[in-house]
Amino acid sequence: MATSTTLQSLLMKEDEEQRNKRRTTSTTLLKKEDEERINWLDLPPELTTSILLRLSVTDILDNARKVCRAWRRICKNPSMWRKINLRDCLMYEFDFESMCRHIVDLSQGGLLEINIEHFVSDSLLSYIVDRSCNLKSLGISIYEPMTNKGVMNGIEKLPLLETLVIFHSSIKLDLKAIGHACPQLKTLKLNSLGSELAHDISQVGYIPLLECDDDALAIAESMPKLRHLQLMGNGLTNTGLNAILDGCPHLEEHLDVRKCFNINLVGNLEKRCMKRIKELRRPHDSTADYPYSISVSMVVQMMITSRYH
Repeated sequence: MATSTTLQSLLMKEDEEQRNKRRTTSTTLLKKEDEERINWLDLPPELTTSILLRLSVTDILDNARKVCRAWRRICKNPSMWRKINLRDCLMYEFDFESMCRHIVDLSQGGLLEINIEHFVSDSLLSYIVDRSCNLKSLGISIYEPMTNKGVMNGIEKLPLLETLVIFHSSIKLDLKAIGHACPQLKTLKLNSLGSELAHDISQVGYIPLLECDDDALAIAESMPKLRHLQLMGNGLTNTGLNAILDGCPHLEEHLDVRKCFNINLVGNLEKRCMKRIKELRRPHDSTADYPYSISVSMVVQMMITSRYH
């Protein structure tokens, strides 16, 4: 009986030692895990900046800069506001112009790229360009109340501009003046809303785009450094396209003439484009990958508004 009691005592003692050992091991692991856990506030400022730059503009302004003083200082640094994409801001309800002006102020003259898929006024465009003399890339959507004069006055103040993206309904721009004012221009994307109507609602009797090579001839004459050109829904013909190929000798990377239905890309013109252009998008190619999204009803409404005002 004594032997049995002693054995039982030894087993109980060993079991208790094992439990204590497990508890010690578990505590050690938890302490090690706590030590290895990242404290986001202790990250170097340059690493925090790199992370915050991956957020949207609204996330930075509405959330990130309110986390702590350190993040607020980083969010106020002009380096955070050199490249701005405001395309996604249509989904938010706020004073867009005030926000845009605030962002330009935060850049302190260091703004290099800005992309706005929004209704921009002449005064807002003027505010941006007057405070961003080093701007190299500008993307804007042009509808009323913007005016031709306001757009031209803004763009002509950007001599270092290399990329210009314009999404418009019916405004007629002086591309020759733009080319002379922006001699470094390498990428031009000029896209017309009317092309969607010509393709999508032809059943209601919409008249196709009239043949017009004015834009093409202006590009050929004033933009010799172009490497990328997108003219969606333009009225240019084979004559205009040949002029562009003649006047823009560096246009070899990308040419997009989708929905330019007055172009007949066959014969020598087709061979010329195929031999020279690395990425060629033809008039009837799909527009499924086009980044802008405008419903037909919205386009109709804007065109009617433009016609009667």
